[in-house]
Amino acid sequence: MTDAIIVCQQVSKIFGGLTAVNKVDLVVPRSSIFSIIGPNGAGKTTLFNCISGFYTPEHGEVYFEGESLRGKPTNTISSLGISRTYQNIRLFSNMTTIENVMVGQHHRLKENWLDAVFNTRRYRTEEKASIQEGMRWLKFVGLSGLGNTPARSMPYGAQRRLEIARALASNPKLLLLDEPTAGMNPQETLEMTTLIRRLRDDFGISVILIEHDMHVVMGISDQIAVLDFGQKIADGTPKEIQSNPRVIEAYLGPGGAALAKKYSKGKK
Repeated sequence: MTDAIIVCQQVSKIFGGLTAVNKVDLVVPRSSIFSIIGPNGAGKTTLFNCISGFYTPEHGEVYFEGESLRGKPTNTISSLGISRTYQNIRLFSNMTTIENVMVGQHHRLKENWLDAVFNTRRYRTEEKASIQEGMRWLKFVGLSGLGNTPARSMPYGAQRRLEIARALASNPKLLLLDEPTAGMNPQETLEMTTLIRRLRDDFGISVILIEHDMHVVMGISDQIAVLDFGQKIADGTPKEIQSNPRVIEAYLGPGGAALAKKYSKGKK
């Protein structure tokens, strides 16, 4: 598909005798919010790791804008325009918020260690621009004025948003979010949902989302894929997913199906 940003073809990942991802096909439209759901252990994060280069699939291919990612290291994949967050927060806790965000810009900077040692003009110029851009992303995620705050002292929800700011600092075309609302209270979840929508609407960033909160999934997703025991058992719009018998049996259950139906009606 010419409008697809990510295409997975028959992707399989095997650990010893366990097939964690089994012949998964995905087509993620550009500038969309695409959610991957399924029970714990369904292979969702493993598939993320195959897309972002942490794992190389034993079989199949992942294409980003038509280019195969097979064999490419994670830093190269990041420079192509893919960034991600993690299920468990991975911030540099002893660094400030602005320093964490600046780390996300590293592959775009031209300065080297000699520039830093001798405090060259290039180093000073890039450092100033890096700080300004970092502040811009902190403002976008709602952390304006907190640039000098140590990351470890931030509330949980703010740390989640800081992770997204760091991911955005690499100027991604595709952002992978692994359970971004996990552990959040309802207000924090609402703020995160609004932020994810803005990534698509304001910047045209494509988002692939792993999420267990059906309020979030059904409220913001353009497309949804469902994994179970490493296999894709369904994909489609929220309306199509909520009425799929295999999905109801494997994951949603009657209550989840009713919730999906409610949100699919709201998006018409």
